[in-house]
Amino acid sequence: MQIITPGMRLVPEAVLANDAALFRTIPETPSHVDTSLHRVVIVGGGAGGLELATRLGRKFGKRRLSVTLVDRNRTHIWKPLLHEVASGALNASHDAVEYIAHASRHGYRYRIGEVVGIDRAKRQVFVAPSFDDDGRQVIPPRVLGYDTLVMAVGSVSNDFGTPGAARHAISLDTAEQAARFNKRMIDACLRANAQYEQLSPGQLHCVIVGAGATGVELAAELHKSMREIASHNLDNIDFERLIRITIVEAGPRILPALPEHIAQASARLLVKLGVQIRCGIRVSEVREDGIRLGEKLFVPAELVVWAAGIKAPDFLKKLDGLETDRINRLVVDETLQAGEDENVFAIGDCASCVLPGGGEPLPPRAQTAHQQADHLVKVIAARLEGRAAPAFRYRDYGSLVSLADYDSFGRLIGGLKIEGVLARLVYRSLYKLHLKAVHGLAKTTLDSIGEMVARRTRSRIKLH
Repeated sequence: MQIITPGMRLVPEAVLANDAALFRTIPETPSHVDTSLHRVVIVGGGAGGLELATRLGRKFGKRRLSVTLVDRNRTHIWKPLLHEVASGALNASHDAVEYIAHASRHGYRYRIGEVVGIDRAKRQVFVAPSFDDDGRQVIPPRVLGYDTLVMAVGSVSNDFGTPGAARHAISLDTAEQAARFNKRMIDACLRANAQYEQLSPGQLHCVIVGAGATGVELAAELHKSMREIASHNLDNIDFERLIRITIVEAGPRILPALPEHIAQASARLLVKLGVQIRCGIRVSEVREDGIRLGEKLFVPAELVVWAAGIKAPDFLKKLDGLETDRINRLVVDETLQAGEDENVFAIGDCASCVLPGGGEPLPPRAQTAHQQADHLVKVIAARLEGRAAPAFRYRDYGSLVSLADYDSFGRLIGGLKIEGVLARLVYRSLYKLHLKAVHGLAKTTLDSIGEMVARRTRSRIKLH
C-alpha cells in the first residue's frame, strides 16, 4: 500500500518496479558536491535514521563526511507517539521535525524521495521522481553515490493478507495515517450526534486489531479522546453508553512482548474503562461495517485500526541480492553490516540482528534503533580511520506502557517494577531523550518549557 504525503504524490507503480532505463543517463553526483569526502547515505528518517544523520553531522560536519538523509516525507514524528496523533492528544504540526530546516542546522543534507533500488557494484542509490497532487513532476529521478549506505526505513503494519484489511482498516505507520484516523474519529462523533434518532449497528464502535503496545495504548487514548470530543456540545446522544472499543488479539494475552505483570495490570485497567478484550481469536475478514472473527462471529464497527504485526517494506526483498528474513528485514551481523557487503548497513525495525548467544532478532523498539544509531557513528568513524568495525552490544533498559492519563506500568533494568506517576515520567522521558539526540539539550529544554506554557491555553485534544 502506498502512502501519499500532503502536497506530494509518490511515483507511479511502473517506476516503483525500478526500471533501470530511467536512471541510465542521470549523473551519479552533482558537480557541486565534494567527491573527496566519504559519502554516507542514510535511507529513512525515522528515529534511528534521523538520530544517525544528526550525530554524524555534529561529529564530522562537512569536513570529513558528506552525509545525506533520504526520506519520502518532509517531516518526522517519533513513531511511538503516533497513537497520540490518532487520538488527537498530540498535534503533529506542533511536534514534527522539518527535515529541511533540521538538516541545515546539523551539518547534513536532506533529499526528499522514495528509494526504489540500489546498485551495490557501482555503489549507487536510485531515488524515484516525485509528483504533486496534479500529476506534475516536482523532483526528477536521481542517482546518489555512496561509500557507506545505511538502510533505516523502519517497518510497516503486516496484515498477513487478511481479506479487506488493506482497504477498510487504517494502520498507524505514518503521521498522515494517524491524522486521517483522527479526522474519521471526529467525523464519526459528529455524524452520530446529528442522527441521534437512529444509529446503525457499529456506529461509534472502534475495533483495534492487535494488542501490542500500539493497540493497547491507542485503546486508552481513544477512550479518553472520544469522550472529550463528545463533551464539546455533542449532547444529542449518550456517548458514554454508546462509545465502544474492542481489542482483538490472536495470542493468548495482550502485550505479548512485554512482561506478564504489565499485561495483567493493563488488562485490568482497560476492562475497568469498559474496553472489551478478545484474545485467542484471529480476524478472518475486515469489512466496511466491521470485522469477522473466525468463521461465524461478526463484530460491527465504524472504525477499524490494524496494529497486528510488523514487516519491513517490501522493496527490501529485491535490494540487489541482500539477504532478508521472512518479514523482509535485512539480515545483519554483529557489526550491523548487511550480508557480505562491507559498505551496506541496516538499523532499526528493518534490520534482523541476532547477536552471538541470542536466539532471536533484537526487538523492534525505539531503544534498539537509538542504540544502533549510536553504534553506527562508531562504525563509520572506524571506517574513516581504516580500523575494523566494532561489534554492537545491546542493552535492554526495560519496558513501559502508558494508558493515556489513567495509569502507566513498566519494568526497568534489573527487574524493577514501576507504575503510576513515576512510570509516566519515565515513559515521557524516553521521548525527551529522542528530542535531545535530535535537537540538543538547550533546544529540547526551551521547547519543553514552551510546551508546558502553551498547554494551558490550547484545547486538550485536536478537534479538527
